[in-house]
This record gives sequence, C-alpha cells and structure tokens, in this order.
Amino acid sequence: MAMGFSPEQVACVCEVLLQSGSMDRLSSFLCSFPSISSSSSVYLGMAQSQESVLKARAAVAFHHCRFAELYALLEGNAFSPRSHPLLQQLWLRAHYMEAELQRGRPLGAVGKYRIRRKFPLPRTIWDGEETSYCFKEKSRSVLREWYCRKPYPSPREKRDLAAATGLTATQVSNWFKNRRQRDRAATSRQGTSAGAFLSSDEELSPPASPSTLFSCSQQLSAHPPPLRHLGPAHY
Repeated sequence: MAMGFSPEQVACVCEVLLQSGSMDRLSSFLCSFPSISSSSSVYLGMAQSQESVLKARAAVAFHHCRFAELYALLEGNAFSPRSHPLLQQLWLRAHYMEAELQRGRPLGAVGKYRIRRKFPLPRTIWDGEETSYCFKEKSRSVLREWYCRKPYPSPREKRDLAAATGLTATQVSNWFKNRRQRDRAATSRQGTSAGAFLSSDEELSPPASPSTLFSCSQQLSAHPPPLRHLGPAHY
C-alpha cells in the first residue's frame, strides 16, 4: 500500500507527521519505503519531496538518539533555507545531549557555547550569517529596537516579531523576559540608573533543552511533544 504513494504524497505525509510530533508513526512510515530508508532515495522524483523525507529521517534519527546518522544526513545533503531552523536545532541539541550524557550533568550557558564553538553548523543547513546564541544579528537588532520603544509587547506583537525575525513566538517572549530581568538587575545595582541597557551577547537566551523538541528513547518520554511550537516557517 505504501508504494502506491506519489512523491508529493510522501512529502506531505512526512511534513504532517513531523509537525504533529508523531515520531514513532513517522519512523514506521519511512521504514515502509525501502528506497526512503536507504541512502539512494530512488523512489523520490522531486527535489522538494526528497528534502521533506531527508528532514523527516533526520528528526527520527534524533528521536532515537542515533546522532551519528543525524550528523551524516545533515552534513551530506544540502537543504533549502526553509528547513534550516529546524535542522539547526537538531544539530545543536544532539551535540548538547551527547555532551550531557558524557558528563552526567546538564550543560550551562557556557558549556553550550563551547559546544557550539567546537561543532559549528555545517553550511548545508546554514547560510553563513554569524549568530549569537542561535540569534542572527539582524534578528537581535529588530528585538532591541522594539524593546527600546516597548519592553512589554502584546501576544500579537510577539507573533509579528517572530515572523519578522524568523524566530518562534516563545523565543521572542523569552528574549524580552530575560532582557527585562537583566535591566531590573542592572537598575538595582546602579541605584538611580534605571533603564540601563546591556549590550552583551549574553542577553540572548540559549536554545531550550533538547527534551522540548523530540524525546530521546533512552531517557525521555516515548511520546514527544508536537513541533508546532517551532512555527510553520521552520518546515
């Protein structure tokens, strides 16, 4: 029955299951296609369909903690910019998880920074623009400019900012929350110097814990949360 799908239908099923976070169903679906589960992808006749399947395979590899397979997929295939945000998160969080398993403790902000320096994003999932805590400079500029005018954006404004910066609404919300906390701390230290702004790269929140994207079968829940929180632009 599975072999009756067209390449476009295969891509659609992969995208739907990926966005819903149904990693076990997605894994079973991919395994039903011998040519999809292999590296040749002979069955796929369109580049866009092939990218959807490769992205799905990468997500399944992360879900099952098959990190070597994940890295090989990401480094060995070129992806379009629309897929970069999700795949970058997979790359970073897989390296974070490996480091945490080796050390037996969670990584702090400094530890994650060192991992990012040691394992930079491959150009297959990165446009070459420098980032700070996974935030591009142009995204930081937009958030800083808005913060100067309105430190407490409304939910709708957060969604608009997310669309303008390529971030998720959660990332935008966390950025404003952390910025306000740091400004309050600076104001407290400086007495009457209220409203002082920090310019350090540390004003940005590091990526969330790996468990918020997909569950790892070795240590997390067997039912991963949906990926909708990453935003449709990430697919």
